[in-house]
Amino acid sequence: MAYGPWGLLLIGLIDSIGVPLPATIDALLILIAAKAPGQAYYAASLAVLGSLAGNLALFQTARYSGQRAGRDSEPDKPSKLSAWLRRYGLITVFVPAATPILPLPLKVFVVSAGALRTPLSKFLVVILAGRILRYFGEAFLGARLGAGAQGFLQHNKWTLLTIPIAVAALSYLVIQWIGRRSLPSPTESVESVSS
Repeated sequence: MAYGPWGLLLIGLIDSIGVPLPATIDALLILIAAKAPGQAYYAASLAVLGSLAGNLALFQTARYSGQRAGRDSEPDKPSKLSAWLRRYGLITVFVPAATPILPLPLKVFVVSAGALRTPLSKFLVVILAGRILRYFGEAFLGARLGAGAQGFLQHNKWTLLTIPIAVAALSYLVIQWIGRRSLPSPTESVESVSS
């Protein structure tokens, strides 16, 4: 609390790099927003920046380590986590990034995304979207509900878990639908080959 919103930047960075500080940033953000509602969104912005920087460092470390491991050894059978990430894509990163409910292991999915060489721009967009939704939502609750915001989060944890999952599922379906529409139909493929 002594560092105020700047403390959130530091804690967000430390937590996202890999030092586990479960729910610390969430509780501190709500507390700052409750005590100083005028600084709520400024504090949320710094929390997002700290988390983004930490997750980027973890992602890049995993990507570099994955490239080195790929050169040094034969590729093994992919783990269940890698298979899950390949199947569902960055939805596996978005849901824990956006949800303040424990235990959703964001760091595990960040490392997997880096090791699987997920495009950096897509990764950054997903982390940014998840963290903005989470931290600005908590800042809003802290500013509106004060000390009761933490109780609100606990009381509505399943609803809060459902919202990012629904957003992620809808995004996945839309991406799949757009992907199918952009593929040429079998008749278009035959016509292009014959001409």
